[in-house]
Amino acid sequence: MAYTLDFGTPVNTALLIYILYSVQKIVFPSSSIPKTVPSEFKHGYSWMPKEHPPTVLFKTYTPKTLEPFSGKDGGRILLAINSIVFDVTAGRNFYGPDGMYGNFAGRDASRGMAKQSFDLDMLTAVDQPLDKLQDLRPDEIENMKGWIDHFSNKYIICGKLVENDAA
Repeated sequence: MAYTLDFGTPVNTALLIYILYSVQKIVFPSSSIPKTVPSEFKHGYSWMPKEHPPTVLFKTYTPKTLEPFSGKDGGRILLAINSIVFDVTAGRNFYGPDGMYGNFAGRDASRGMAKQSFDLDMLTAVDQPLDKLQDLRPDEIENMKGWIDHFSNKYIICGKLVENDAA
């Protein structure tokens, strides 16, 4: 059985020309030197970013020590869900002072996330004991766990939340 080369269809002809061109580029690469150096490489090339993000240390927070991290004055934004503290500064549009979740910034957002409510009565006062969440229904607990998964994949876990007198 012999193979024949059939140029009868335009598709075969186009594919053959493309394959020959590709092989020619691989076997005989271009050796021309660019006439100009791109402006972004004039001072050398560096993989270093213009500025490094701040180092984040895992810390223990209380409701009182978490409260200043509400994003006011352009500062960091932290929030807690089920005693896990997340640095949500990258989501300033959502969690900053003017964001739709801004009331959770610097606070324990567990109950609000579980109940899908942004009401201020979902937040425990910072001078009160942490909300034990014992009255949540199983579907609300699952909802809160879903938010924890979402935040864990998107933001940095930077600490844990404990009672005011525990730190």
